[in-house]
Amino acid sequence: MLGDNQEPQHYYVGVDVGTGSVRAALVDQGGVLLAFADQPIKRWEPQFNHHEQSSEDIWAACCVVTKKVVQGIDSNQIRGIGFDATCSLVVLDKQFHPLPVNHEGDSHRNIIMWLDHRAVSQVQRINETKHKVLQYVGGVMSVEMQAPKLLWLKEKLRETCWNKAGHFFDLPDFLSWKATGVTARSLCSLVCKWTYSAEDGWDDSFWKMIGLEDLVADNYSKIGNQVLPPGASLGNGLTPEAAKDLGLPAGIAVAASLIDAHAGGLGVIGADVRGHSLACEGQPVTSRLAVICGTSSCHMGISQGPIFVPGVWGPYFSAMIPGFWLNEGGQSVTGGLLDHMVQGHAAFPELQARATARCQSVYAYLNSHLDLIKKAQPVGFLTVDLHVWPDFHGNRSPLADLTLKGMVTGLKLSQDLDDLAILYLATVQAIAFGTRLIVEAMEAAGHSISTLFLCGGLSKNPLFVQMHADITGMPVVLSREVESVLVGAAILGACASGDFTSVQTSFLQQTCGIDGPTLINRKLRYQDSMKLLTWVSWVASRRQWQE
Repeated sequence: MLGDNQEPQHYYVGVDVGTGSVRAALVDQGGVLLAFADQPIKRWEPQFNHHEQSSEDIWAACCVVTKKVVQGIDSNQIRGIGFDATCSLVVLDKQFHPLPVNHEGDSHRNIIMWLDHRAVSQVQRINETKHKVLQYVGGVMSVEMQAPKLLWLKEKLRETCWNKAGHFFDLPDFLSWKATGVTARSLCSLVCKWTYSAEDGWDDSFWKMIGLEDLVADNYSKIGNQVLPPGASLGNGLTPEAAKDLGLPAGIAVAASLIDAHAGGLGVIGADVRGHSLACEGQPVTSRLAVICGTSSCHMGISQGPIFVPGVWGPYFSAMIPGFWLNEGGQSVTGGLLDHMVQGHAAFPELQARATARCQSVYAYLNSHLDLIKKAQPVGFLTVDLHVWPDFHGNRSPLADLTLKGMVTGLKLSQDLDDLAILYLATVQAIAFGTRLIVEAMEAAGHSISTLFLCGGLSKNPLFVQMHADITGMPVVLSREVESVLVGAAILGACASGDFTSVQTSFLQQTCGIDGPTLINRKLRYQDSMKLLTWVSWVASRRQWQE
């Protein structure tokens, strides 16, 4: 029983839809993750660079994981739920039924995924317009944003999809609609991927110039004419139908959503570092760069005023942290690149067998194997003759060139396990060099960054973390709670519930130590930067560097 002065515990659910799975967590008022579940989701690749998913399959997975994490919890203590997801494009008809985004006419596959590059011609034509909205995406729109995908649908699937479409959702907004029946969009999604301005709204001239003038009709009803900040409460909360699907009480608060990387940024960039003797203690939060690294990597830096960085998305006002401007660098398919390099190597079957025998992941085994073969030298020297250019899926930042391809130089005829391990290391280093180039571009434009805050699946890999510290020359901070993306999603639900006045209140509590309730309160691990002597002559800056 509760004591006379003890208030009942409140809980919040965070749901994160990634590229290959849906995950959910139950989080308490102190930001402690109490339960976790995940569920794989389907992907289709009907042809090269066409990547599709199903909104029905994803919602079903959301229901499975949410029911798991709330088992045994008094439903009256669950106060809110928040969703985040990849910035994939969901297409529904006027009755909210799925429409096909493919030539096969399969309406079950109604999502064009974030990493889909089918709209190359369309994005090139959009960039040729030099429209003023492009200055807020680093000067060049990415093929991974929604405007080129919408134009592709109009040009390629006019009869089967475009003419029948009633609603185009970013996946995070689809989930909040599915939970509440409210078609309001999150400011995060529209500002970051749809060219919406937090200050001026939609720009009619842009949509007319690129040939999508029909979206302007009915006050942009197909892509969103009610826009809410992340964490705002939607409608009357969870509908009875959605409540039954999710195993939650009807009417609990549902928050306006975030893109998955932005939820990770929210969950980690405001972490309380006091009392750990870290170099970043006492420094402004604008000196932190949140790096959310999973299937791809996203680099989130915030500032008090707008900073325009060539090749880096933004500045976006209030897209992640209310009141701050956001710049977002990125590397397409970083975790996917590691999988590609490792799994495609001739020695992969041997690696898989050895890792299984030790009950290890293949990456944990590779890390230990590198320690074995490095001998007396730092592990980084193993790649002195082997280098990887990591843009196998184009360069998102800071070169903003989707036509770039990957490269490996220094290959030998041998293909044994040692060669695989060294190729894996070179790929990790190449990804870290990409982060360094993004940091340098942001600093050249006016950011002042001193510390990296990592989260996401790759942040659980010690080698990946160490190489980022070595190659950027910056300290890396990891939260003890590794599921920062889910914590970010749960923060949204907590704010929507009214238990916290705003995302800003919760965020400032952690970074500035102001009085008030706190949702994030996690201790940190610290990975200090090391000195690493290395030389790479073909990096994009084309300069030699030595530390």
